[in-house]
Amino acid sequence: MIKARKTYVLKLYVAGNTPNSVRALKTLKDILEQEFEGVYALKVIDVLKSPQLAEEDKILATPTLSKILPPPVRKIIGDLSDRERVLIGLDLLYEEPSEEDFEE
Repeated sequence: MIKARKTYVLKLYVAGNTPNSVRALKTLKDILEQEFEGVYALKVIDVLKSPQLAEEDKILATPTLSKILPPPVRKIIGDLSDRERVLIGLDLLYEEPSEEDFEE
């Protein structure tokens, strides 16, 4: 496991305890515990209880995961079941450059 040096600030917007919301939260927590242990802050926002927060952040669907820090801000909509898509979409996973990338 690579130790990340930055702290990741994430917001997960859900609509109550729907199956998709519950699945998204569980999947996200699994990813964060395995990949970013101790270097993240996660805020879960229920848009049914705090619709103004969803409106301010222009959230149009739930569940939506938003990475606030480090920049740039990234958003992923859906139940987050595709782990690799989540990591790539949030700029948390990228392909390591191979030696071939540096050959001229």
